[in-house]
Amino acid sequence: MRIVALAGGIGGARFLRGLQAAAPEAEITVIGNTGDDISLFGLRVCPDLDTVMYTLGGGINEEQGWGRTGETFAVKEELGAYGVGPDWFGLGDRDFATHIVRTQMLAAGYPLSAVTAALCDRWKPGVRLIPMTDDQVETHVVVDEPERGRRAIHFQEWWVRMRASVPAESISAVGAADASPAPGVLAAIEAADVVLLPPSNPVVSIGTILAVPGIRAAVAAKTVVGVSPIIGGAPVRGMADACLTAIGVETGARAVAEHYGPGLLDGWLVDEADAGVRAEGIEVRSRPLLMSDPDATAAIAAAALDLARELAARDRPGGTAGPDGTADTGGPDGTGDTGDTA
Repeated sequence: MRIVALAGGIGGARFLRGLQAAAPEAEITVIGNTGDDISLFGLRVCPDLDTVMYTLGGGINEEQGWGRTGETFAVKEELGAYGVGPDWFGLGDRDFATHIVRTQMLAAGYPLSAVTAALCDRWKPGVRLIPMTDDQVETHVVVDEPERGRRAIHFQEWWVRMRASVPAESISAVGAADASPAPGVLAAIEAADVVLLPPSNPVVSIGTILAVPGIRAAVAAKTVVGVSPIIGGAPVRGMADACLTAIGVETGARAVAEHYGPGLLDGWLVDEADAGVRAEGIEVRSRPLLMSDPDATAAIAAAALDLARELAARDRPGGTAGPDGTADTGGPDGTGDTGDTA
């Protein structure tokens, strides 16, 4: 089975680890968000790509969900001693090495997709990780601070330094409209049996990926199942509610499904706390969605795949879903062979 997942950082990475457990034989391609990317200390930092790579490669700090395990911060402390900022973005010593390698390769003329593949040669995440674009896209936020007035800042400053405490007047993926999908992105989506939207931020992670011309249309042509990042009217983690408010979307499982829309989304998994949610044109199912441990996360991923298989079978001429949602009677001999190996 060929699966494409659009992913941001922590929530997306943990879901992907569960997906690997749920479908160990599947061919998984991850389209990673690069709107969070930022240049710091002369280095190009790609937080979401690195979080996926470290998580699936076994190097993530499990407690915080980002950064390296066994990290030290001698370089950060020395930079602080020199008065060099920003001091609000904590890069560790091991993490610095990744950014140095990336920046050197980019300076040598390698595109980000090739750089990401080279970094993954070390980490062997077990998926094909492709940035959404090789072009520079940065998410910026317009804020109005009493002491500094109205200004646009990088998303990371708003998210990390301010902790989204200052309301965002608008959020923009600068450069996305002129960007092109990275090599392999559209081909992977076209070849996919299903596309999954993990419980990543719908505005600045999934939304930014979909903002790159060509990606949304390619995804919409497939069977798409998403996992709600909102449980009982609150984000599972992070400040996704602040992002949703900035674009005028209610913080709720139904509102996020409607934000994606039935033109994109075929199926939507919500938590049991939102069991009454309905969205026109979208198949909604409820189940526990807290990724509390590896088994729970794998079960969530399996439920998303089961729903995707069921919907894909339903859409095929003469196709029907079996009791477990995996059977397809739409083959030429009526045997329901889909070629799935997961």
